[in-house]
Amino acid sequence: MKITSTILALSMLLTASCSGNKDAADTKQDNRAKKKEIATKSTEKKLTSYVNPLIGSGGHGHVFVGANMPFGMVQLGPTSINQTWDWCSGYHQDEATVIGFSHTHLSGTGIGDLFDVTVMPVTGKVKYARGTVEDPESGLWSMADRTKEVVKPGYYSVPLTRYGIKAEMTATPRVGLHRYTFPESAEAALVIDLENGGCWDKSTETFMEAEGSNRIVGYRYSKGWAKNQRIYFVAEFKKPFESFELKGMDNMYGRASFKTTAGEEIMLKVAISPVSIEGAKLALESELPGWDFAAVQKAADTAWENELSRIKVTMKDEKQKEIFYTAMYHAMIAPMLFSDVNGDYRGADDKVYNSDKPRYTCFSLWDTYRAKQPLMTIIQPEKAGDFVATMVDICDKQGDLPVWHLWGNETDCMVGDPGIPVVADAIVKGIEGFDREAAFAAIKKTAAVEERGKEFRHKYGYIPCNLFTESVAFDMEYAIADAAAANAAKALGKQDDYEHFTKMSHSYRTFFDKESGFIRGVDENGKFNTPFNPYFSAHRADDYCEGNAWQYTWLVPHDIEGYTGLFGSKEACIARLDSLFLAPSTVEGDPSPDISGMIGQFAHGNEPSHHILYLYTMLGEPQKTAKWVREVMTTQYRNDFDGISGNEDMGQMSAWYLMSALGFYQVEPAGSRYWFGSPLVDRAELTVKGGKFIVETVNNSDANIYIKSVKLNGKPHKLPYIEHSDIAKGGTLTIEMSDTPTKWW
Repeated sequence: MKITSTILALSMLLTASCSGNKDAADTKQDNRAKKKEIATKSTEKKLTSYVNPLIGSGGHGHVFVGANMPFGMVQLGPTSINQTWDWCSGYHQDEATVIGFSHTHLSGTGIGDLFDVTVMPVTGKVKYARGTVEDPESGLWSMADRTKEVVKPGYYSVPLTRYGIKAEMTATPRVGLHRYTFPESAEAALVIDLENGGCWDKSTETFMEAEGSNRIVGYRYSKGWAKNQRIYFVAEFKKPFESFELKGMDNMYGRASFKTTAGEEIMLKVAISPVSIEGAKLALESELPGWDFAAVQKAADTAWENELSRIKVTMKDEKQKEIFYTAMYHAMIAPMLFSDVNGDYRGADDKVYNSDKPRYTCFSLWDTYRAKQPLMTIIQPEKAGDFVATMVDICDKQGDLPVWHLWGNETDCMVGDPGIPVVADAIVKGIEGFDREAAFAAIKKTAAVEERGKEFRHKYGYIPCNLFTESVAFDMEYAIADAAAANAAKALGKQDDYEHFTKMSHSYRTFFDKESGFIRGVDENGKFNTPFNPYFSAHRADDYCEGNAWQYTWLVPHDIEGYTGLFGSKEACIARLDSLFLAPSTVEGDPSPDISGMIGQFAHGNEPSHHILYLYTMLGEPQKTAKWVREVMTTQYRNDFDGISGNEDMGQMSAWYLMSALGFYQVEPAGSRYWFGSPLVDRAELTVKGGKFIVETVNNSDANIYIKSVKLNGKPHKLPYIEHSDIAKGGTLTIEMSDTPTKWW
């Protein structure tokens, strides 16, 4: 018995000893693995290093250039003397004037506004007025030395040659932090300019005053594209100013004066609020109580790194990787935060409210409902819910969902009801963070409003061209919104609403001319508008909107099966679609500059064309989608100042690229399906609601642009699309590529 016990004890001891040796070996192996992982991470480039914010800063890109946080209220950057339409963002590569550094900007829009609370460092005596390029002494402005300009996520710097001052800036969500390096001067100053705004924006009332010797508070009310803008601010100086004086017309300039030594840094932080000076003070206290410029810049860089990490891609071409992450950066500038730290926000009725949910502004919905908002439902589902909650709140305050909401104002810019597809999409996909029933009620309320052509649509079943300008564009966009509403009704089990909205979504059929094969305007008597020229376009003055009959003939993403029937056969429909790319690229008449990025009469530079390439996959010819999608991705998106073929439009142009590079695109608004194209990435890891969704390609190359086979989680995927639910829950999508066209489903 003793012998047996001893043997058992020795056996246990040996087992423990072996286990200990094994544990020690495992520990060493784990340590080596960790060291290898740390070494690998240390050699990996940060994703922010792939971002080139200057892509799209030339041509018609209209992108914001400056320092900001993802979806932040502040966009702090240089503002130039406005030249033409291409200066909508306040910055353009074609010239380098700077009238100051403003705290609000738009990115990629076709209209200019904002540029609020502009700060300009100066030395000596200056003229306090709007400047002109012809007269260097006409205002505060200076030339910027673009050869020494530094632009990266969360940071901007440039020397101002007139004053010999180096300007640097970074930001928190609601606060801009400035650092100016001055020469020796007895007349150094930071000037706060409340006169100059974006393009035709004009101040209606301004106020500022000093509180002590290092703080200035005030507000700027203005009207422009948005008719009633209100912004409140608190400007705090690290070094007390020696004097503060109001200058210029109506005291719209405030000069805080200093004496500086050579190389002395003057720091300033400016907090803004759409509600009150108290709200701006709260932002200053909460977000930026100190003066550590490097720490704030690092925090901004980290915030951008975290957001960019929502999609981690592997691409053979480093230039394409830079385009990809710059597109992600541009897609997350807007919508912008529009509520204070304590939850106060200015409603669409100009009254102040409070919410425990963040509120947002700058909804360029005619553009972004197509790809930008669907992208957010994948990689930013929480924010997508907050956006919809904001939109429903706007409907409560103004009576319908937003069209183009800017700084608390409805501009009604562009056609249709583009808010409906965004809200309906979130309902269909089960996005959380808002009341689904209240959201659907907002959809119905918006669709029933008797204005913007809907009064004619409800009477005639379509919008007659002799009663309403841009009748075709308005009606077809309303039809898209109706189809989205029908999908939402179906998801909520509302059969009567589903049938009503489905019927309304077919109004586009009235405009189809079987003889010519084009969508055309129709008058109240049911006759086609004449004379007719499919190449003709009159900007905002014909039956279409920023397009012609060639482009609008394909604005039926919601009912391609029904639309095919109007042509008589699928073959006839495809042949007509082929002709779009074979037609001359000439646009006659007085066309909008938005009609750009032409391949035949396909115009990728403007949003009504964005879904068209994917119609081929829907019609059973995915090889044509692959061909054209690859061409657009590799020729119309470049790592260059003029690297975007049209207005960036608050992230829509970039979102099209991002979705297409991943290999799929949502054609049907609120349809929950993403149709396959031709992935550009070798591998992508998306952070989604359910964890990670991996897209991996096999044999992908410049020659192998066609999809050969698709697997989802290792099993053959015999569909030309993937459902949102499959992406959202996580998994692996494997796409095998080939140089030979194949139909895999």
